[in-house]
Amino acid sequence: MQPHVTQALQDWYGAWSVHERAAQAAFTAAFPALNLSDPRCRCYGPTLRWQTPGEGEGKVCLDDHGRATIEFEHVPKEAVGAAMNEVFGADWFDEGPGGFAAAAPGEYHYEDESTYAEYAIDVHDDGTASIGIAYVKVDDIVTILDLLEQALAEHRAI
Repeated sequence: MQPHVTQALQDWYGAWSVHERAAQAAFTAAFPALNLSDPRCRCYGPTLRWQTPGEGEGKVCLDDHGRATIEFEHVPKEAVGAAMNEVFGADWFDEGPGGFAAAAPGEYHYEDESTYAEYAIDVHDDGTASIGIAYVKVDDIVTILDLLEQALAEHRAI
C-alpha cells in the first residue's frame, strides 16, 4: 500500500477510536450504571453492561457502522413506560393509550424501514419489561438512556 494511503487509513482508525470513546462517554453520562465489559457483544464495538437489583440488567454497544444497540431486561414497567412515552408518545407500538406503563403483557415491535432500526419491547407478567433497540444513532440511544435513568430515579424515590 502506498505510504499516503497507509497514513490516511491510520488517521481514519484514530478518528474511529475517538468516536467510540465519545459514544461510550455519552452512554455512561446518560446512564451511569453502565460499565465497560469484555467480551464485546455481537456489535464488535465497545460493550457496556449494567445490573442493578430491582431495576434490571442489560447492555449497550456500538457496532462497526457507528450504530448503537441497547438490550435491557426486567426493567420496571413504569420506568420503561415513562421513558418510551417521552420519546415516542403512547400507542406508537400499539401498546394502548396508557403507554407501556399500562400495557398488557406481550411483545411489541416496530421496524423503521428508512433507517433499518429495530425496536422491541416485551412486557412481562411480573411488572417488568425488556427493551431491545438496535441499529439507531448514538444520540437517539443517549436520549432513551437519559430518560430511562430519570424514570428509574423517580421509581427509586417511591
